Amino acid sequence: MCLMQTQIATSRFTSITRWFVPIAALLVMAAWFYIAPEGALGKLDAIGYAVCHRIDARSFHIGDRQLPLCARCTGEFFAAGVTLIFMGFVSGKRSKLPSRRIIAVLVLFFLAFGIDGSNSYLYLMKQTAEGAFDKIPNIYVPNNTLRLFTGSGMGIALAAVLYPVINQTLWRELDHRPALNWKSFGILVTLIMVLNLLILTEHPVILYPAAYISALGTLSLLVMVFAILWIIIMKADNTYENIRQLWLPLASGLTLGLLLVVSIDLLRLTLTGTWSGFPGIGG
Repeated sequence: MCLMQTQIATSRFTSITRWFVPIAALLVMAAWFYIAPEGALGKLDAIGYAVCHRIDARSFHIGDRQLPLCARCTGEFFAAGVTLIFMGFVSGKRSKLPSRRIIAVLVLFFLAFGIDGSNSYLYLMKQTAEGAFDKIPNIYVPNNTLRLFTGSGMGIALAAVLYPVINQTLWRELDHRPALNWKSFGILVTLIMVLNLLILTEHPVILYPAAYISALGTLSLLVMVFAILWIIIMKADNTYENIRQLWLPLASGLTLGLLLVVSIDLLRLTLTGTWSGFPGIGG
């Protein structure tokens, strides 16, 4: 009897969830559209605003208009978005992490990101807190080119590890092959390097898609992480057989991801009063 009652309660909870999640998603999306700046790029700004400092001098521009994310975050989330799309086509349901040698390269990407980010942060502190950090030497003068490339390396590393973890959580029948081999990894890195060089031209034809991919890549990572968390909490891991069955976890991930974005946006907007970079920081 206890088992039957548990099954009935679980069925009711699932039914309620199927109604609640889409409604919650629509409400959160409505709130996000309401508070975000006007226009399509304004909506992308609201996503970038939740994760990026958006300092004007450290960003690429379409004419006089700043991209939704700074150069480093553009590289990171643009590369993450491209990597997820690439692996979706190439890797399918492969669920094993890349080989140790590829992981070692990804660790190097991570270290480059950390070194360049720390050096860049120190340079910023020297500009904003006069005299406080003058005795600490910079390794080199930071620039947007290095920010873009080191950010891209970090984006590749994030997505390359996240993708097989997602597959390990989702599918009933797993493909135990590595999600990336040297051939696909080489193609991926070359593709992103070429795209980075195109971004450095700062041509609007390139920067518009980069703005969309980087901002939506940011949101996609949040959606996937929260969707996986929701699946684990609901004890639904390794129960899915095809993509169509994922609508509820993805809707839940979108709801939680946008809720986080809206919360950070409102907090930051309240504290700073601007959708641009932090006041007084322009280096």
